[in-house]
Amino acid sequence: MMNAVREDVALDKMVISVGQLLLTPALTIPEYQRPYKWTERNISQLFQDLALHQQRVAYRLGTVVLHEEEKEGVTVLNIVDGQQRILTLVLAIYAIMTCRRSELQRADLKKQLDKLEPCVRVFMQRQQFSREISKQNLLRNYQGLTRLIQKHEFTESHIDFLLNQCQVVIFVLQDISEAFQFFDSQNARGRDLEPHDLLKAFHLREFSQEEQSLKASAVSGWEAMESDALATLFAQYLYRVRRWASGHSARYFGKNDISLFKGVNLDKIGHFPYVESLRISHHYVDDYNQQYHRKIDGHQMRFPFYLDQIIINGRRFFEMTEHYQQQVQQISQSEQDEGRVFMGIELTTMAVDILVLLNSNEKYPQRHRTGDKYVRSIFDCALIFYIDKFGLESLSAAIEKIFIWAYSLRIKQQVVQLATMDNYVLNFNLLRMIKEAIDPLDVLMMPLQSLSDSDNRNNRNNNNADKDPLVCMFRKMNYYVKSE
Repeated sequence: MMNAVREDVALDKMVISVGQLLLTPALTIPEYQRPYKWTERNISQLFQDLALHQQRVAYRLGTVVLHEEEKEGVTVLNIVDGQQRILTLVLAIYAIMTCRRSELQRADLKKQLDKLEPCVRVFMQRQQFSREISKQNLLRNYQGLTRLIQKHEFTESHIDFLLNQCQVVIFVLQDISEAFQFFDSQNARGRDLEPHDLLKAFHLREFSQEEQSLKASAVSGWEAMESDALATLFAQYLYRVRRWASGHSARYFGKNDISLFKGVNLDKIGHFPYVESLRISHHYVDDYNQQYHRKIDGHQMRFPFYLDQIIINGRRFFEMTEHYQQQVQQISQSEQDEGRVFMGIELTTMAVDILVLLNSNEKYPQRHRTGDKYVRSIFDCALIFYIDKFGLESLSAAIEKIFIWAYSLRIKQQVVQLATMDNYVLNFNLLRMIKEAIDPLDVLMMPLQSLSDSDNRNNRNNNNADKDPLVCMFRKMNYYVKSE
């Protein structure tokens, strides 16, 4: 259950109009905020709502959570929740200023827009939109808003309603920890939280008192990721690797499984022997990165994460998530360069051919079928786990071995379902072998069975084995023998 905001927290609440909101000079979008993701569909819905409720005395557009902070002697109000709405409102008012102000009949509206213009311009100039998706959405939405406000049915009454009758509820908090916690509690109401949402809330509360100032920067990587990407990272990769490596089923990742990603709070756990290696690594990495030598050599040491290790709650959890999202993007990317270099090393021709095949719609058109996606998940999980443990040592040989192990399932089965995938891994558990291995050779020397036509149920009904790209690759690697 989401914790409530403490009663003693500094919390200012007010209801203000859109016009008053945009006059606020200290509003800023902090670096840790996620990209601007609203599209023309969101804007169209917003303006439909405005038209529907225009006869009301006031219309609430939602809640805005702000964190009040002193920066270089200046008070700023960081937008913790409400960025998407505020940016859209700014774009709408700017479009009205640009396209409608000169023709307005009402002097009061002209005067109000004249007063708002410098504030809107300063706000937009102050923001740093480094992500390309934010820039694209800002441009498209401004163009869409320009078309909307130029329609004859968008009257001066609509402009007045947007500026003066549309309202937001503002919450201003002085503590960043409380701001994040309040944001989570607000967003928990009225919607079903995903497992990763619950993990975020848990680990935000697990930050130590000494690390409260690091909370915003630690969470910035998480906020930059799409919710769907986070769901995929945990459900398809982190959860499956941790479960399979321990010999357990890993079909569905739900709220009852989030304890798998709750570890130890180093400030609260006792000095047990099993915790000491984590405590030493945690403090040593921080001490190394904070030494003045780093200002000279610019080198930063990353925490030595390992997929099967006990998780350190709080900051390290968010760092771990960002670390493995980057690894997943490298390994399971949608397109693969056909060069020989992968993850910074030169691969063998065979390993390159495997990766090109698995990522090519032209060479492997069946790759998007449900069963083939399940098999790809097996391949990715095993490769991620191997690299996580042994780095890039003998990577080409590992790619070849893991490919044969994973895609033997696809060739041998006409239909691959979630249960099929799960049972296959548990019965022939390469991830368990990687976990127990001491040297890469312990994995690479694992014997694998060659297949033949009699094993091939995937092509049995259409007699098309010779054209199957997986069979062709198996034959090229001498793991497929044609029956006499």
